[in-house]
Amino acid sequence: MTTTDSSGRRRWAALLLAVITPLVAELTLGNPPLSQIWLMLLWVPIYGAGTVLIRELVRRRGAGWLSILLLGIAYGIVEEGLALQALSSPTLYGVAGWAPRILGLNSAYTELNLPYHAVFSVALPILLVDLVFPGLRERPYLKRTGLVVTGVVFVLGAALLRLSVTGFIDPGYQAPLPVVAGCLAAVALLAVLALRVVPRASQLASSTSQTVPHSSRTASHSSAPAAGTGAVPGSWAVAAFGGLVAFGYLALLFPFGGATQPAFTRGNWVAVPMLAAAALAVVAWWLIRRWTTSGAWTDRHSLALTGGALVAHTAFGVLANAATLTERAELTALGLVMIGLLALLGRRSPAPAAQPAETAHRPRTSGP
Repeated sequence: MTTTDSSGRRRWAALLLAVITPLVAELTLGNPPLSQIWLMLLWVPIYGAGTVLIRELVRRRGAGWLSILLLGIAYGIVEEGLALQALSSPTLYGVAGWAPRILGLNSAYTELNLPYHAVFSVALPILLVDLVFPGLRERPYLKRTGLVVTGVVFVLGAALLRLSVTGFIDPGYQAPLPVVAGCLAAVALLAVLALRVVPRASQLASSTSQTVPHSSRTASHSSAPAAGTGAVPGSWAVAAFGGLVAFGYLALLFPFGGATQPAFTRGNWVAVPMLAAAALAVVAWWLIRRWTTSGAWTDRHSLALTGGALVAHTAFGVLANAATLTERAELTALGLVMIGLLALLGRRSPAPAAQPAETAHRPRTSGP
């Protein structure tokens, strides 16, 4: 492959990531409905540039998925806390009534949306594009000029969102200065943690390779995990797990079906689903981390986890976001198209095969 071919593929990968990010995060949840798909034009600058920027910073640092998730939370703070200012608005979307406000923030909405953005606005789009362009997964897409332009577009996209959307649906609200300062401080802290404190992926892989017995490492890429590597479920089980976690987290925190508080609670009972959602997220992270570092995780597992989460995400949108029969039908059709595209991508992912012992110990980087 020539340098020109490689540069062209990197540009296509960056463009694909910028385009699919708002589709994954917003459109496949039914927000907005397909009849208002033109609203994607308002979200592509902040969503697309934000996720590309995060991937570029992490890849240049040589960091891993924990850094991506931390920067995904920072992205959520920028969008929800500084651009839309929905984290603190007492009127926007009616989210102030979901649960008690804590430190001037809408607590349940904050718990729902910051992890949501980390996963559906950042991690899953990056993982999907890595699977489409597997040869580029460890490489930055952009040169320095492209990185700077992406950062500028991201800032302008946040300003566009602030001026356009909130000017119509939450006119006149301005977050208090302490909230703005707190959001900026949190973004800076998360950036430092992600890019300076969290160990690089190569350091984690080296540490793992020194602690895993040689016999386990040499069998880590076989079609069936060897005993002692940490068993990884089959692809269908991983897909079901991703779907249950995604649907469960959304259902625990997003009021639907006429509920005014999460999980149809009343008053302070809202603490129960909020704690349950937090516990679900911790358990999911622990299990995924265990599976992906076992040596038996493959691209098919990554795609299964992503697909399960996305299908459940759209199913929840049909249940909770679609307001009419037409909108439900449109979102269901969109979900079926998404399943078809995921299936096509799955056909490109080879089944795991045994590798020679002298090469099988090399750490894999396909999983989150």
